[in-house]
Amino acid sequence: MKPTQFFALSLTSLLVVGAIAACSALQTPVAVQQEPSVVASPKSQPSNILSTGSFVKAEQPTQGDVRIVTENGKNYLEVGENFKTSDQGPDLQVILYRTANPPVSGIKESDYIILGKLQKFSGAQRYEITSNVNVKDFGSAAIWCRKFNATFGYAKLG
Repeated sequence: MKPTQFFALSLTSLLVVGAIAACSALQTPVAVQQEPSVVASPKSQPSNILSTGSFVKAEQPTQGDVRIVTENGKNYLEVGENFKTSDQGPDLQVILYRTANPPVSGIKESDYIILGKLQKFSGAQRYEITSNVNVKDFGSAAIWCRKFNATFGYAKLG
């Protein structure tokens, strides 16, 4: 075999191998179907429900469900989508009260903790309970008007 023939044969072999490699790279890989993993929404499936209750009227019409849940090591008070209270009070707060039946008016500062300002007068809401609060020390959740020291409504927790 002459050197030019050897060179031509080697070059042709390299071109064929290169073409095969290029075609292989252009092919679409076959996808392997896997079962989809389902990740539960933390709000729809809390890790642990500690207590539940339903709001009743005190000073103003108040209704809806409430629950305390533990999620990722933190406690939250969750007010349900069916929650509704009057919009007639200034400075409405969401509180935890020590007993199951808070007074309609005149609650004492030592008997409650404030979780936060009421976010809205109806619908689902969520309030974090700080880690230094033992939820077992509280018998109810309430909507409370700080300015007039009036309980709009409350829910016994159990």
